[in-house]
Amino acid sequence: QVQLVESGGGLVQPGGSLKLSCRSSGIMSSIYNMGWYRQAPGKDREWVAVIGTGNLIKYTDSVKGRFTISRDNRKNTVSLQMNSLQREDTAIYYCCAYLPKTDNYIWGQGTQVTVSS
Repeated sequence: QVQLVESGGGLVQPGGSLKLSCRSSGIMSSIYNMGWYRQAPGKDREWVAVIGTGNLIKYTDSVKGRFTISRDNRKNTVSLQMNSLQREDTAIYYCCAYLPKTDNYIWGQGTQVTVSS
């Protein structure tokens, strides 16, 4: 019943933009820390951006100034606006919800982002 579903991935040229969205169901999303992770071919999954329950935000260095994470608890969504995309951003992007009280992680199925000319 608990699900995170990502959407918005696709093919974009270098320098372009995409907006990813993650919709949760079966949880009270307002009490979860939310984040975006990505995994490129042959590489480990890495964190991209996180937004806490109090809207405190952190980004990994490689996306600072280009990506913006936001959440809308009314809609049970978390978004990732990605600008100035680079080939190095190509990866499967995953949404994650984390509940500190129970140290519980919930993962979405991922959405593919491909940056190529």
